[in-house]
Amino acid sequence: MSDLYIGLMSGTSLDGVDGVLVDFAPAHMQVLTHQHLAFAPELRAQLMALNLSGPNELHRSALAANALTRVYADVVDRLLDQSPYKAAQVRAIGAHGQTVRHQPGLHDGTGYSLQIQNPSLLAELSGIAVVADWRNRDVAAGGQGAPLVPAFHQALFGQPGQDLAIVNIGGIANLSILSRDGEILGFDCGPGNVLMDLWCHRHTGQAFDNSGRWAASGQVQQRLLDICLQDPFFHSPPPKSTGRDRFHAEWLDRQLSNQKKLMPQDVQASLCALTAHGIANAVSRYAPNSKKLMVCGGGVFNECLMAMLQQQLPNLPVSSTSEAGLPPCQVEAAAFAWLARQTCLGLPGNAPKATGAKGARVLGGIYPA
Repeated sequence: MSDLYIGLMSGTSLDGVDGVLVDFAPAHMQVLTHQHLAFAPELRAQLMALNLSGPNELHRSALAANALTRVYADVVDRLLDQSPYKAAQVRAIGAHGQTVRHQPGLHDGTGYSLQIQNPSLLAELSGIAVVADWRNRDVAAGGQGAPLVPAFHQALFGQPGQDLAIVNIGGIANLSILSRDGEILGFDCGPGNVLMDLWCHRHTGQAFDNSGRWAASGQVQQRLLDICLQDPFFHSPPPKSTGRDRFHAEWLDRQLSNQKKLMPQDVQASLCALTAHGIANAVSRYAPNSKKLMVCGGGVFNECLMAMLQQQLPNLPVSSTSEAGLPPCQVEAAAFAWLARQTCLGLPGNAPKATGAKGARVLGGIYPA
């Protein structure tokens, strides 16, 4: 039987879907093909709207889940078209779904993390078994349900006898700390691209700040940065996770409400600095012995952000995960291929010290082909 798995990831940035076809048979996993498919503006708007309560919410959520799943199925078809393999040779698809609410531990003491998709439809369209609903088993075990990538980072990047830090900068920035003794810590350390993308779209009409050029044209406003960094999330200890439930347009407008009128590019520069400071402060506090910081996710392409990160961590080399053999845009999707494999093998997928769960758990539910 083959050891081929597909991983699909659509993250907080809402830019689209990344998919990878991965072969785990070699001694070192190999990504065979990669595809990125951007969301149509209508679907992106539907998914964005579901982050807030609204009329006919359940109906809109169900239809958006179907539409998202059809994008997933398209990515799967493209991955297989790029390869010599057929659907029947793939063991399973690990499909993350689109997070629209993330509130672990709240309300009734358990809370929830909601990723919409329709895994039954994906299994029907692709002819491949689907593993989905990753986070809620960890939440049921008292965890945050996030981040889930630290265990994968350990499996892929861990180096005996060396401390290593890896940060994924998607909509939210999440840090994995891999200790030389094999211990895994991880947590969300604050906004990644989510606020920068929001502000950029509001003032330029562009979905994101290409290469960080707009941020680089502005000046960091220290008072605004200091006010943003006062948010309790930055000072609370791990385990912790966050999302658009906390860092959203209203949050940003509140931080700006007592400021003098600022140039939009200066706000963008300050938001870029906020992401860099959130990451750097977390690394300095919780990973002081790391030998390097490897970066993945869309934020790695923001040259202004990468420069600010290196400036904040002058004694720590900051580099892309490409240097370790996996391009930054493939890491999260590959993580969900790995998690699907763990589930199919009956093996745990979470890192309890990262999520705060009571122990290791087999994650997700399997929807047979």
